[in-house]
Amino acid sequence: MPGSKGAEGRAHIDLLFKVENEIKDLTYEEIREQRLERSRPILDAFWSWVDETAAIPTTNEKLTAALNYSRNQKKYLETFLEDGRLPISNNLCEASIRPFATGRRAWLFADSPKGATANAVLYTLVESARANELDVYEYLNYLLTEIPNSDYLNRPEVLEKYLPWSQELPEVCRLNHNYKKCLK
Repeated sequence: MPGSKGAEGRAHIDLLFKVENEIKDLTYEEIREQRLERSRPILDAFWSWVDETAAIPTTNEKLTAALNYSRNQKKYLETFLEDGRLPISNNLCEASIRPFATGRRAWLFADSPKGATANAVLYTLVESARANELDVYEYLNYLLTEIPNSDYLNRPEVLEKYLPWSQELPEVCRLNHNYKKCLK
């Protein structure tokens, strides 16, 4: 609600995301430097606001819980300052695992531990392919066609070339080709 303590805290966070949007195209080292220069003061103001707000008695349980969470997780919430490769939030990861979390009830009916393991392996392959901008259908087709013919049992290192980030994957597995059968 505008004017509330929650809105005040959110304003600090919005400023951090604004900085992230402005620096997103820089190199990782430049992002780190910009975060230290521009985001650090915003975070310092946020932590002062957290301490001041937590000292005021309130009946708002959600605000109290949010303030306590922030204080308890401070060192983790600031981790993104240390390395320009780290995202400011885990929204992308959470969005990726949402289908898994939603489907877990259905997967309770996997008849065996092997079935559950197979579900986990397939889910990991699909989400890793998506995260690496691969055509999921073509990537899985490639894996299922090529890996059985490789000597991976005697030479497990050959599996490296099949990983979703491998530069050795054929172009048909990448989403930037003209024949997309399965989009993100």
